[in-house]
Amino acid sequence: MPLRTTKHWFGVVLDAPDASALAHFYQRLLGWTFYKDTPDWATLAPSETAGYNLSFQTEPSYVRPVWPSEPGEPLMMLHLDLEVDDLEVAVAYAVEVGASVASFQPQEDVRVMLDPAGHPFCLYVDTVDTGDTVDTVDTGDTGDTGD
Repeated sequence: MPLRTTKHWFGVVLDAPDASALAHFYQRLLGWTFYKDTPDWATLAPSETAGYNLSFQTEPSYVRPVWPSEPGEPLMMLHLDLEVDDLEVAVAYAVEVGASVASFQPQEDVRVMLDPAGHPFCLYVDTVDTGDTVDTVDTGDTGDTGD
């Protein structure tokens, strides 16, 4: 049975060595509003009623992920896909506010970026408006946990 709730909300939480610093990066990148900003936890959303947010949690034992993945190295646990109007302009802006361009780019029409804590995120232009989601990063993960 699916989860039943009267609220329609979801959020994503990214661990970081400094929650507030990473949240300030994403605030500059996305232009969203702060709803909480403390040393241990920060939350951004596009509006108070958006129904979703992006939060950040300080993790003292945080280890920067390696992308693309390498055996024995910390893995990316998720990545954010951000649709943009102009890929070149968006990449330049992301770099201006503190991102870096990942050295490996698996697709011509997507740019894999790294936030200041090393979390990959993808910038892409949706050239076909079909309502389908865009699979931006092929991680090679089969979902097999080895159990």
